[in-house]
Amino acid sequence: MRLTKDQTDQYHEQGFLLLESLLDPQEVELLRAAFERDARIPGPQRVAEDGGTKVRAVYSSHQRQPEYAGLIRDPRILEPVRQLLTDDVYVYQFKINAKPPFGGDKWAWHQDFLAWRLADNLPAPRQVNIGVFLDDVTEFNGPVIFLPGSHANGLVSEGRSDSAKSAQHLDPDDISLSPQQLAAHVDRCGMTSPKGPAGSVVLFSPEIVHGSSPNMSPFARRLLIATYNDTANLPRPTGEPRPDYVVCRDTEPLRPLAAPFSRALSGVTA
Repeated sequence: MRLTKDQTDQYHEQGFLLLESLLDPQEVELLRAAFERDARIPGPQRVAEDGGTKVRAVYSSHQRQPEYAGLIRDPRILEPVRQLLTDDVYVYQFKINAKPPFGGDKWAWHQDFLAWRLADNLPAPRQVNIGVFLDDVTEFNGPVIFLPGSHANGLVSEGRSDSAKSAQHLDPDDISLSPQQLAAHVDRCGMTSPKGPAGSVVLFSPEIVHGSSPNMSPFARRLLIATYNDTANLPRPTGEPRPDYVVCRDTEPLRPLAAPFSRALSGVTA
């Protein structure tokens, strides 16, 4: 799969690109089932909502579930990433953010690259995020909201709050924009929220300002986010590196499968 010039132009100008219904319903069911299995595996890769009863995020599912190991090499996803970034990319981080019905929490306004620079000493914003909708995303179930074009001028903030919300990962609350910063950027950029059926994929910049509200609806909103990084742009941690389930150690360049991941699971190889 190759992006058109209009699509690449939109990504670079707006900071994101929505590919509606890229995966079919059967593939979505495979990914949902893999998430349900993975969310039951105990360990530090699971991040709980405040109160500890519901899963807020699960990291590194591609290291445990074959569906996700195939998905990150699916040509429908990997080829557009390589087209936007470079031929030699690897998965720097993989997580599934889960907003359960009736109260899945918000994600504060932030820019991803600031977290990675602070936590991992990542040299440059040479990443592309892909977000896979594991559920239908509507205006009701806490969709991600982007400020289009906000990636163009680099980082808005430089530091983090004094108290970390999570010991497991750097939470957006730790690096959130101030109300004044957000208001100024909304005034200049506006706000938009990509929505679509399960199986849609949104590609977005590591520097675009984004956040999301709580899920007050009866509908789940699970969002898979895989971050691809240029293999020439590896983290340079000054202290103890973050665990492998948060920052992947396998930096071997990925090569696309010969077929969609669902067919590869059935025996089609790269």
